[in-house]
Amino acid sequence: MTKTQGGIKVIAKNKRATFDFQLLEKFEAGIALKGTEIKSIRDHQVNLQRSYVQARKGELWLVDMHIAPYVHGSYENHDPVRPRKLLLHRREINKIMDQLAQKSLTVVPTRLYLKDGRAKVEIALARGKQKHDKRQDIAKRDDERRVERALREKYR
Repeated sequence: MTKTQGGIKVIAKNKRATFDFQLLEKFEAGIALKGTEIKSIRDHQVNLQRSYVQARKGELWLVDMHIAPYVHGSYENHDPVRPRKLLLHRREINKIMDQLAQKSLTVVPTRLYLKDGRAKVEIALARGKQKHDKRQDIAKRDDERRVERALREKYR
């Protein structure tokens, strides 16, 4: 709900993606939506937790992103978890698909936001983390919290 520079309003973040994956390169993509979907997005009725990007016939699709049905929608309301086409330049699609084919990488959405009134999703090429990498991240975060707490107590 926060406005930042450039008219960007963040709707949803996928914090799980940064925990489970090492993010290598990020891209901004548009999403092909129906009318009731954009209304639900503006109401912050979105969940990115289990979503991922899949390549199909030379196109990229966002799969398993849950957009709740619009409350004031009629019988033509959308399917909450339907696959949604990502809108990217052809060279970006080719670059992502080449990376997916060569290396053991995946593409995950990291955040959904409105930019100048249009829904955009930030996707990232990612490599899965091992269990010991996740443990190191947790330990590092705990250490940083301890240091911050100690500094706060010291300068009280």
